[in-house]
Amino acid sequence: MSTLLIVVPPVLADVLAPPLAKAGLTVLVHGRDSYAPDSIDYVLSFRPPPGLIRSLAKTKVVLSLGAGVDGFLTDPLFPKNIPLVRFVDPTLSQEMAQYVVMHVLIHHRRQRMFEEAQRAHQWRQILLPRRTAETRIGILGLGEIGQVCAGHLGALGFRVSGWSRTHKAVDGVTGFAGEGERDAFLRQSDILVCLLPLTPDTRGILNAALFQKLPKDAYVINVARGGHLVERDLIAAIDSGHLSGAALDVFETEPLPQTSPLWAHPKVLLTPHVAAISDPAAGVASVLDTIRRVENCEPLINVVDMDRGY
Repeated sequence: MSTLLIVVPPVLADVLAPPLAKAGLTVLVHGRDSYAPDSIDYVLSFRPPPGLIRSLAKTKVVLSLGAGVDGFLTDPLFPKNIPLVRFVDPTLSQEMAQYVVMHVLIHHRRQRMFEEAQRAHQWRQILLPRRTAETRIGILGLGEIGQVCAGHLGALGFRVSGWSRTHKAVDGVTGFAGEGERDAFLRQSDILVCLLPLTPDTRGILNAALFQKLPKDAYVINVARGGHLVERDLIAAIDSGHLSGAALDVFETEPLPQTSPLWAHPKVLLTPHVAAISDPAAGVASVLDTIRRVENCEPLINVVDMDRGY
């Protein structure tokens, strides 16, 4: 019988452990159950303590409970010879797309202005700043989630483009790739959506230099990782009038400190890292499928490329 170590918050462990144990695994919860490090065959986590995975010398595969794996790769002691499998869930992709579409429309349809008018008892009829077909949305990161978002936004009539490390052909999306084409991509992004994986190359990418390459009054939506954004640069770009605002779901420090100026900024919309939450049932199914593949000597899917970081 294989032994799975779960390294997640207790409330999530209580949901995941019973169905995994029912499937025939020996399930242990880090911080609650005692175990010998050499007894662990598999690890399921999202952001394990630094050095933990390295201490589990006989681990066959590490499974991420999320699509992003920076919580593992920021650990300098992570053993990169062990396969790391990321969680890919169509439901998560659709929920992320819903969130992105919601904030694109809130900004495009000037919903916050109408809410202010309602509070002031004002009947304020205005035209949209630009036609939908003339509104250019740039998706920074054309992975699976980025492509789902692009499809939904294109169906609503927006002009959608995408930037990725290498060229990707996506129906209805104008593609840009590589460092040589990033500036051109930014120059035509009225609304910029960040969906990049967090790697050493992308950390801090949403900074003052990048914001200056966006059109005046551009809007920024970050649903990737807080580490992508230099928060002080965003505030400065908004306060200078170059950017019209931002919607943020992720932050460098979470929970967001009470002292952060983002809380009270009138042109920033915040949510507490809830754009898309991994479905526990889908997570269980993914774990069981991966373990089955290992035990049957079948090829793994969604294995992270350690050199690229995703």
